[in-house]
Amino acid sequence: MSEIIRRDPRREWIARNRLHPDYASVITDMGGGAAVSEWLGPNGVMRKNPRAVGFIGPNGVKRIDRSGLQQGGQSAATTTAPQDSRRTVTIEDPTFLVAVVPDLTGGRLSGHDKDLLGLARRVADANAEQPGVVVAILFGEHKEDALGDAGIDRVVLLDDDVYAGFSPEARLAALSAVEREMAPRFWLLPDSPLGGADLGRRLALRLGERAATGVWQIEADHAAPLGWHCTTRGAAGSLDIQRPLPRVALALAECAEPVDETRHAAKLLMLTAPVPTTLSRIEDLGQVAVDPAGVALAEAEFILSGGNGIKEWDAFHHAAKVLGATEGASRVAVDDGFMARDRQVGATGTWVTARVYVAVGISGAIQHLQGIQRCDKVVAINLDPGCDIIKRADLAVIGDSTQILAALVAMVEQQRGGQRDAA
Repeated sequence: MSEIIRRDPRREWIARNRLHPDYASVITDMGGGAAVSEWLGPNGVMRKNPRAVGFIGPNGVKRIDRSGLQQGGQSAATTTAPQDSRRTVTIEDPTFLVAVVPDLTGGRLSGHDKDLLGLARRVADANAEQPGVVVAILFGEHKEDALGDAGIDRVVLLDDDVYAGFSPEARLAALSAVEREMAPRFWLLPDSPLGGADLGRRLALRLGERAATGVWQIEADHAAPLGWHCTTRGAAGSLDIQRPLPRVALALAECAEPVDETRHAAKLLMLTAPVPTTLSRIEDLGQVAVDPAGVALAEAEFILSGGNGIKEWDAFHHAAKVLGATEGASRVAVDDGFMARDRQVGATGTWVTARVYVAVGISGAIQHLQGIQRCDKVVAINLDPGCDIIKRADLAVIGDSTQILAALVAMVEQQRGGQRDAA
């Protein structure tokens, strides 16, 4: 018999394609799911996950890939994580504090915020004998009912009207009060245009610190002054810079895995000293009404995207206008001339980070799924219950897209009409 090792290129291709329906069986035959998955992150960095899809963590919690690329071929029974198997952690006498200031856009923790809390949790739990706690400073009212599930031990809630809108000076005064009273070892903020980037730099200047910006990785380093060093992204994202982790760090999305195996106390803390409420030199005049059609896809919060399944484009445009959504499209719809090229969503178009992404008549090519992997909530409307976008979606509606959009528009118009009548 020949000793030449024979390769099956088709099986190797399936092993690299997490959305292929035969992926699970092929991986099982090849050794039980130890294959390394790779995908291009939103910042151009190749991300690798050496763990298998849908593995069980040490505390019995089902873990899956958050990018949505690894959920294909898995049944609902294998991708549903238990909701009551988290390990409860309570730290009564902490050695130090890690302060986190999330963006809390719309009153909810974004994916970026949860990644940042995962990074803070890693720092706080590095030494089991000298544990730290994660303190979240929240501005304004929030809609989260499970802050402890995100890894928060203590909460400082500042919901005064003075912090509403764009109020960097008032928020900086509050953070300075937290610094004087609690003296956190680290300050972690999201390096995002939603407020964290500006506020973090202001805080570093106030504390006399040289902040680390664009942080995407940290490692323990006993030789560093604070026991950690970080890797930051510089030179327009083309260069990685390593330096000791300072007290103030602004981290990028995907800097760490969010907390998903432990539940923390999220105990409310009150500042004993009053926070100075001096008059700000900045006056927030409120949000400016903007036509959703003029919002760039990369900045849109609510996107209604159409694909090859759209048969009545006039009805689609009308639905986007009524719903106040920014229009997007799949590559097929763009190539067919139904939408402009700058409306194309996906790896070959625009990577989007919408809070809500509604895919209408889109089957879900791998390039499209890559482009929407950072969207918080994905809603799919499609006739095919087995297409890949359905596997990625948080909510799926199976049916004719024209009828569903018409019913949705009628419901919204009826609700708005009732509100006008009540007024």
